[in-house]
Amino acid sequence: MHTEKKLAAIAEGIREFCRAKADRATMERYSKYFKEGYDAYGVPFEALHEEKERLLDLYRDDLGLEGFLDLGDMLFATGKYEEGSLAITLTEAFREEFTLDTFGRFGKWLEKDVRNWAHTDVICGELLSPLIKRKVVSLADFSPWRESHSLWCRRAVPVAMVEFLGSQEDYKPLLDFIDPMMMDEEVMVQKGLGYFLREAWKRQPVVVEEFLLTWKDRAPRVIFQYATEKMSKEAKARFRRAKK
Repeated sequence: MHTEKKLAAIAEGIREFCRAKADRATMERYSKYFKEGYDAYGVPFEALHEEKERLLDLYRDDLGLEGFLDLGDMLFATGKYEEGSLAITLTEAFREEFTLDTFGRFGKWLEKDVRNWAHTDVICGELLSPLIKRKVVSLADFSPWRESHSLWCRRAVPVAMVEFLGSQEDYKPLLDFIDPMMMDEEVMVQKGLGYFLREAWKRQPVVVEEFLLTWKDRAPRVIFQYATEKMSKEAKARFRRAKK
């Protein structure tokens, strides 16, 4: 077990590093990508990567996966972008050790700590994908997330599901799984659904188009903008909402 005092000292050292490397120009350059808000120091990516490697060299053996998860809780709690990014990348170094309990910890981050689309998508790509690839979690494990109060937890469902596309021959269960989400009112969730459907369409266009046709006159148009992005102009026309 790692004492809270020790982890707090490491977290404060990270904040001192971030304050020392803060760059307003960097912060302003990236803020335009976050309409939901962007609370950041402005630490350049290269410096943040070097800090991650330094922390792993110092604490990998001492803290282990559980220690870095606890540290991640502290880092995410501040809402600062770079601290959340370090929480993710430090934990990713232990991806071969992830378990179903680890999956639950990631769910809690998304439920109460994550505040932007970028952290959501990186968690999907770097933390949830290894769990799916190793079959530690199944589609059913994501079921409660579909009704989460957190839009980022809900967005993570379709974004993480992209990892299932390469291992499942029948996409109908995947489409049935997102069916209850197709009327979600949050734009960021809609974009996540559209992204998943676009990637699924690239592999199995017929089944995805059949699914989209059942929703074309009801579901938000943002989903269709993303889902049909790679289609021809003629193909896109099939998914226009019928005139009343």
